Order: sequence, then structure tokens, then C-alpha cells
Amino acid sequence: MAGQRSIGQVLSVLKSQFPDVSISKIRFLESEGLVSPERAPSGYRKYSEGDVERLRYILRVQKDHYLPLRVIREHLDMMDRGMQPPPLETPHPVPAAPGPEPDQAPVSAASASVPAAAEPGPQRPQPPLRLSRVELLRSSGLSEAALVELERQMIVVPRRGTGFYDRDALTIAMVARRLADFGMDARHMRAFKMAADREAGLIEQAIAPFQRRGSSGRTVSADVVKLVGIAHSALLRTAMDR
Repeated sequence: MAGQRSIGQVLSVLKSQFPDVSISKIRFLESEGLVSPERAPSGYRKYSEGDVERLRYILRVQKDHYLPLRVIREHLDMMDRGMQPPPLETPHPVPAAPGPEPDQAPVSAASASVPAAAEPGPQRPQPPLRLSRVELLRSSGLSEAALVELERQMIVVPRRGTGFYDRDALTIAMVARRLADFGMDARHMRAFKMAADREAGLIEQAIAPFQRRGSSGRTVSADVVKLVGIAHSALLRTAMDR
């Protein structure tokens, strides 16, 4: 039928505006009932112009406003009934601010952000964090049940010998909350942890000769971790584009 596209053609249309979109992401949104393309007799999906616009709306509000799927579904239901969804505020970048001092509560979940991979080189160290369990839940937006499962999998843990959580625990908790909007839970996070454990073992083997020669183990380890993180992100993007 004229005006209908295959999923590959839809991906090509959306890529210019949403570079991170993938076929698996489009299929996930369909599995969540947010878009319902027709099926050809052969079983292939056929997307109408309305389906493409619907996908464009979903991806835009996720990208610009970080709306969870539950809220997006409510907006789409209103649109299906001929109603206007609630207006969304134009997002404004939050200026970077110094991290909290030790023993201070973190910034709120609304203004906290997941840090991107840093380029290798000198970096200004961030002050340490000491978060209670209540502060971690409040700052990350995780539910109690989700945190319990992450702790059971040894993915989010307090600092050794303490009952406090550090900056890395907060980052992992925030990522877990964001990934939940895409249907990913502690099982997926466990797979990421296992991959990170393997990478850590490789890094330890690689830097051992430098440490034996008297190089600063902490500096060498930090530089290699940054480089591996950058390579890992690029390799993952390459794999998703295949």
C-alpha cells in the first residue's frame, strides 16, 4: 500500500533526527503497545505515516524530556482520543555545579545526570559521596524493590566496611532507573557487571608490568579505565549499527 514503509525504511527516516534509534528499539516500542504497525500477509511490519509520526513523538519526548513509558502511553492515549497531551516545558541545560562535600546529601534526581565517559587526561577529581540508603533512593529515583534486587545481584553495594553508598553506586542506580524505561532490569545489569568484571581482570593483567616498574598504579589504572570505557562505548555503538 502506498505510503507504507518497512521497519528498515522507518529506521532510515528516523536516524537523521534520532541517531541512537535502532530496529530493536522500534520493536521494543511495538512490544510495549506504543505503536501498532500493520502486518503484511508475509508477516512483515508495514508502517504508515501515522506510525512514523507516533514513533517520532515517542523518541522526541524521551530524548528531550526523559518521560517514562507510562507517561508517554498516557499522552498517546489522549492523542488517540483526539485530545491534546499536556504541554511539556522546553528543557534547559543545567549548569555544572561542584559536587557535594563529604557527608552532604546529593543533588535531587531531577537535576542529577549520568556522567558521560571522560576523555583521557587530567580531570578535576570530584569530592567523595557518602549516601545513606534513603538518600540513594531519593537521588536515583529507584524503587525500594529495584534497589533490593540490584543489591542481591551485588551490582549496587555500600562501600566496604560501611553502610554508605558512593558516587559510583549512585551512577549505577541512576542508570538502572533510566534503563527500566526500556524494559531492562537487574538481569541485564548483571550481564553488564559480568562484562565489567572480565574487563577489570584484563586491565589488571595489562598494567601489572607498569606497577612493577614503579609507575603509579592508581594513575595508570585510571588512564587505562578511561580508554577502555571510550573504546567500549564506540564498539557498542558500532555493534548496534550493524
